Amino acid sequence: MDTIIPAHPVAAIPVAGSAAVFPVRRVYCVGRNYAEHAKEMGFTGREDPFFFNKPADALINVADGQTGVMPYPPKTANLHYEIELVVALDKGGRDLTTEQAAQCVWGYAIGLDMTRRDLQGEAKKQGRPWEVGKAFDQSAPIGPLHPREQTGTLDSGAISLSVNGVVKQTSDLSQMIWNVAESIAYLSGLFELKAGDIIFTGTPEGVGPVVAGDTMVGAVAGLGELRVKIA
Repeated sequence: MDTIIPAHPVAAIPVAGSAAVFPVRRVYCVGRNYAEHAKEMGFTGREDPFFFNKPADALINVADGQTGVMPYPPKTANLHYEIELVVALDKGGRDLTTEQAAQCVWGYAIGLDMTRRDLQGEAKKQGRPWEVGKAFDQSAPIGPLHPREQTGTLDSGAISLSVNGVVKQTSDLSQMIWNVAESIAYLSGLFELKAGDIIFTGTPEGVGPVVAGDTMVGAVAGLGELRVKIA
């Protein structure tokens, strides 16, 4: 292909215990998907799931046992952590049933949906899109992918995040308002999902700010830990 400018490399996530990588097509995120976090944000009840996107090149790969580094982003004074289970799809489709959606999951990872909360809040107030708050450069640290054939289906298990050794978020995957299969099925009614799509499945209560020098440690049962320091 004769490209006018050099083609950018495809974003990819390493697979745990392997030299293989998982190429990423799109990054979808589920908003307010744990009941207590929804209450924290001023909402109650089981509203329909809603979604936003991050660019694939916002991912920061962090190897097992390593500490990743995320630069403190510009134009914010209120950077928040949100620990999440991430699912990677090796197939997709439109208008999937929950049974079909469950079979699309190739594997799981631990992710952080980092948020410029002040910019997001201002955008909400003015009825504007959230991209400046959610989709900024290097806003999505992520650990290696673990194949579902090795972990089994993750529909319950502890999820937590600590900052400088102090626990800030703790819940269970079973506390999702919309479980993984339900979220994928609903999303497939809005977009045609394809192999290479990944989905951040929402965060529990306890979100809050971090500053330069802080170290976050996220954990999901069966997936180990994700360590990230704010530079």
